[in-house]
Amino acid sequence: MAPQRPRSPSLADWQTPAGKRAAGFRLKAIDPAAKPWSSGDKQKDREAVEKLAVELDELQNLLYAHRRQRMLVVLQGTDASGKDGTIRHVFGRTSPLGVHTVGWKAPTEAERAHDFLWRIHQALPGAGEITVFNRSHYEDVLVPVVNRWITPEQTVQRYRQINDFERMLTESGTLVLKFMLHIGKDEQRARLQERLDDPAKRWKFSTGDLEVRKQWDLYQKAYQALLRATSTAWAPWTVVPADSNTHRNLMIATLVRDALKQLKLRYPAGDPQLKGLQVT
Repeated sequence: MAPQRPRSPSLADWQTPAGKRAAGFRLKAIDPAAKPWSSGDKQKDREAVEKLAVELDELQNLLYAHRRQRMLVVLQGTDASGKDGTIRHVFGRTSPLGVHTVGWKAPTEAERAHDFLWRIHQALPGAGEITVFNRSHYEDVLVPVVNRWITPEQTVQRYRQINDFERMLTESGTLVLKFMLHIGKDEQRARLQERLDDPAKRWKFSTGDLEVRKQWDLYQKAYQALLRATSTAWAPWTVVPADSNTHRNLMIATLVRDALKQLKLRYPAGDPQLKGLQVT
């Protein structure tokens, strides 16, 4: 009997269900060490990521020329889950003219004086652009929830406001891709230790990371709740097994590439008067 070919990875297996089915979603059921998009050869996977990065550059140029749609990529995950690395490897070949990255920190005093989505709206992509969020508005249903700064009623209200906000974005021509970078607790420990031990990475380490790590279970619970509440038909969540950096990059690059291709972008026709014009 001929050996069976491995089944191609299905995006549906990694997207958080929406609606009534969301109540049965369990983050613990997803193995952060899984590699569904991997070929099984790390070097081949790295080469595939590089090819995808070049392809994304070409598609981004087309998106920029098309000037009718836009893309928001949300990278959300715990400390050391690989948000910076994803941006570097997946979007490192794209033009800074059309791809922008926003790293979200704790809100400033001026930002706290407005609703929690006020600062987010100002950083959204314009026509033809891709904006990548390193952390996002979802911090506002994580940190305040874990630290009990807002009530359960306020949390539910924020979930609803986020869903309405993202619906407005999609209806206005913004494709919203949301990736939860899922790593295990042991993997996070190893990565944080690596930051401490490497002088070139130590600047990224904060003692506050250790305090947040003590709240691991609370954050996992908060992530599960937000994934259940804010994975919608118009802006679903994709959980990315991210213990492997290479697999994480490969999976996200593939899904972003596929999403751009589905937009059926076209270069503008151009001015017909330019046909046959010779530059002297």
